[in-house]
Amino acid sequence: MSEPEARQNIATERTLRAETQLYYDLHRSVPQPAPLLIALHGYGANKRQMMREALDLAPAGFAIASLQGVHQHMKEPKEPGGPLRFGFGWLTNFHPEESVGIHHQGLLDLMQTLTNEGVADPARIFLLGFSQSCALNYRFAFTHPDHLKGVVGICGGLPGDWETSEHYQPARSAVFHLAGTRDEYYPPARVADYEERLKLRAQNVRFRIYDAAHEIAPSMRADVSAWLTEHAD
Repeated sequence: MSEPEARQNIATERTLRAETQLYYDLHRSVPQPAPLLIALHGYGANKRQMMREALDLAPAGFAIASLQGVHQHMKEPKEPGGPLRFGFGWLTNFHPEESVGIHHQGLLDLMQTLTNEGVADPARIFLLGFSQSCALNYRFAFTHPDHLKGVVGICGGLPGDWETSEHYQPARSAVFHLAGTRDEYYPPARVADYEERLKLRAQNVRFRIYDAAHEIAPSMRADVSAWLTEHAD
């Protein structure tokens, strides 16, 4: 055995605990406390982009918080010679349970902060996720079944352990899942049974497929706005 191989065989993985910051943008509403929409972006996006989307679809009178993923990465410039850009994600496949834990704790702390400040009505908190954040939001909603009034998932998936995990419980949250006929990541064949599977944990489920790609289409915005208005009463 060579010396490098011998060293590798005796190496052990260890951990250090470090603190990180989670960033979010906040749009307040008057009067307060107001119904709150917490909006989470997809992979490679950021809180500013998701806030623009949320402002387009949230009904009047809603407070909005756009939370940013913790995993930062660089993106190519928009044009040759331009500055490098940045994007954010929610999950990695290296110890993914740690990413899930950060997501869950971030949402709990955000809800508590905005409730304590009088910004949000704790009985009317809604969670919206696009793409990568969608399955993570379902994990949260059904692990913490008393925290949310509703969950909206757009062009995303279900947790891989949806049927088998002991963490998920029946929740009072209403669910609205939206999919696109031209979505290359979540095509109709992949999401065909989502309504039935979501009803394993939620009694109030609405599922719709739109003429859309992997995007938040205008028709989706209108339906989400109407659905939030309906369930915020």
